[in-house]
Amino acid sequence: MSVKKILTEPNKLLRKVSIPVEKVGKEEQKLMDDMLDTMYAANGIGLAAVQIGVPKRIIVMDISRDENKKEPMYFVNPVIKNKNSENSKYEEGCLSVPNQFAEIERPNGCDVEFLDYYGKKKLLKAYGLLATCIQHEMDHLEGILFIDYLSKLKKSMIIKKLSKSKLSRIVV
Repeated sequence: MSVKKILTEPNKLLRKVSIPVEKVGKEEQKLMDDMLDTMYAANGIGLAAVQIGVPKRIIVMDISRDENKKEPMYFVNPVIKNKNSENSKYEEGCLSVPNQFAEIERPNGCDVEFLDYYGKKKLLKAYGLLATCIQHEMDHLEGILFIDYLSKLKKSMIIKKLSKSKLSRIVV
């Protein structure tokens, strides 16, 4: 298991639609293990494979926030089957949009069908932060970032900041 580099906006790969996984095997399990290590190392609660440069429909999450009691979740080929009509707002951030946060409104619950770490088909009814996190990560699989929900002005300001910080890292 190893920590991978997380791609940051602007990056063309982050805007690609991820491809479905044929079957969950050793390669996919190693990828999920690496994704989890990467997410924990970056203090995140969710990560999509495309964020580490692998455009496959795989997500890992752990919203427990307890260092001593990790509760990792694995989603392969997730599909949202149902979204609540009621919305809630959470301040979202993203490992691919470092140090930027915004309140985003999303359905407060959803049903998601997916394959687990072992390739077993599952259905999960998610609410609150878990539902928000699933929807946020599933957006990555479609090439969507949370900043895409913001006004054009806010989004362009954030992208400008990120571009400048990327340039300063390259120049120095």
